[in-house]
Amino acid sequence: MAKGRMIRTSPQKLNLVAQMIRGKKVEKALADLTFSRKRVALNVKKVLESAIANAENNHDLDIDTLVVDQAFVGKNLVMKRWKARARGRVGRIHKPFSEITIVVKEVEEAA
Repeated sequence: MAKGRMIRTSPQKLNLVAQMIRGKKVEKALADLTFSRKRVALNVKKVLESAIANAENNHDLDIDTLVVDQAFVGKNLVMKRWKARARGRVGRIHKPFSEITIVVKEVEEAA
């Protein structure tokens, strides 16, 4: 398991990438994230690599049998900024942050 916090994107955009890797083998998920055109895919790839390293080093699991079991997204803080508009008014700008948790598990190969 690995967590990525304070990722500078909205949870909705991050969830699109999380859906892409759920249930896949970790090699396939890493390949998909490497060639994805989404900007946040780089952050998700780092978290997935951390989850793989945690499984290998802390729990002695085999990398070749790992599958992305869960990938869930949560909200984090929202920075609020102001933008000057016409007639002395201001417009509110929301800059959201997100967090992602990736859980990998070992599955047996079906022979």
